[in-house]
Formats: sequence, structure tokens, C-alpha cells
Amino acid sequence: MMKFDDLCRKEVIDISTGERLGFIDDIELDLSDSSVKSLVIYGNARLFGLFGREEDIVISCSDIKVVGSDVVLIERSKNTGLIFSTNNAEKRCLSSLK
Repeated sequence: MMKFDDLCRKEVIDISTGERLGFIDDIELDLSDSSVKSLVIYGNARLFGLFGREEDIVISCSDIKVVGSDVVLIERSKNTGLIFSTNNAEKRCLSSLK
């Protein structure tokens, strides 16, 4: 078992492209069965945050291949890819519970 704080210190890398996606900022929970549904990486700020930020990256738990000591390796599904935009989604993330 891993604490949320420990998970946030891990960088996410796509093993099929070698792309560094960023660090985990949040998780999406399924409250009906208390399981982790996906990992969320917040989008970068545009022009110091004056123009909002880029879309968030949501990574399904089924795409996770390895959780190491300092990285999380994922492989994107060819048919689904990464799901972008949690800005308008219903908030079920851990950070919204604070």
C-alpha cells in the first residue's frame, strides 16, 4: 500500500514514446467501491496563469505498467490514448475532498 503523498512524488513516463508527462497531482476515486480509478496530472499554466492552464492529463489505472520507487511507467492504449480535460468533469478527485 502507498500513501498519496508518496505517489505525488513520482514522475509519469510513457514507455511507448519515452515522453515525460509530469508528476502526479491528484487521483480520481470510485466512491462506490473505494478504488482508485485514474491518476491526474494538472496542465501547465499559460503565461503565468493569466490565460488559465492547459488541459489536465488523466491516466487510467489499466494503462499503468510499473510503479517504481521514483517513476510510474504507463503504456497508452492504442484505441483510447490519454483522456484530456478534467476541467468540466464531476469532481471525484482526492484534492476536492479537502
